[in-house]
Amino acid sequence: MSDQFTSPINTVEEIPALRVLVQAQRQQQASIGFVPTMGALHAGHASLIEQARRECDFVIVSIFVNPTQFGPNEDFEKYPRLREQDLSICQAAGADLVWMPTTEIMYAPDFSTVVEVKALSQILEGATRTTHFQGVTTVVTKLLLSCLPDVAFFGAKDYQQQAIIRRMCLDLNIPVEIKTCPIIRDRDGLALSSRNVYLSEAERSSALSLSQALNLAKEKIDAGETDLNQLKADMQHLLSTTPLVKLDYATIVDSHTLEEISAPQPEMVALIAAYVGETRLIDNCLLHPV
Repeated sequence: MSDQFTSPINTVEEIPALRVLVQAQRQQQASIGFVPTMGALHAGHASLIEQARRECDFVIVSIFVNPTQFGPNEDFEKYPRLREQDLSICQAAGADLVWMPTTEIMYAPDFSTVVEVKALSQILEGATRTTHFQGVTTVVTKLLLSCLPDVAFFGAKDYQQQAIIRRMCLDLNIPVEIKTCPIIRDRDGLALSSRNVYLSEAERSSALSLSQALNLAKEKIDAGETDLNQLKADMQHLLSTTPLVKLDYATIVDSHTLEEISAPQPEMVALIAAYVGETRLIDNCLLHPV
């Protein structure tokens, strides 16, 4: 059964109740849009919900802080959980239903199945966060199969994640279109992230170096730069000389395979990951040589 909280938006917890509501919409020939989130919603999430609202008849948002995608020293316990605020954002952005399963619903005590996209999950983010994407692909498979939307909406900020999910759906014949929506940034250029709340004032100022390095790459590519190794070095220098920033990687890769490249091609993506203080941030920018 769906539960009513202080927000008037309809919410549901159990998967059978979710499927009943989805089936009712299917019987009315409604198209189903789905926005999976871990809560702590911000304007970036709202933009995904709004895009789903524009494209689909019925919009579902899931809020589930997935424990299996956090490493042993990561921030699962302190990850922000802002239930009422999240429900208000969902309602304002145009969601019809918010699905809020518990950990017990998503992972039974004897849960023993995982989904892994091998090659794409072992590079970049996966090189240091070795179990992260297995947790992501397993939970996204479960989320998609629980409501079987027509379209699922993901943000471009987690570029590797959306590429992996596309591959997963293709390989497993999951009949859901994966739509990637643009990164939403603050006025100063910082990509919106639920983890930005962890940043001190000084750390937030240093975090701007991520978007500055990406802008540097884009400007040089637009100006005709063809030496990608030098361009990577320039990005890395900018980041590594910024106070409070500990660089993980700054590179340019093929936009589909995510393999590092040394010569320009029609579409590339610059990817950055760095710790700013204790907070790990990622950002990216598509590059199209003139």
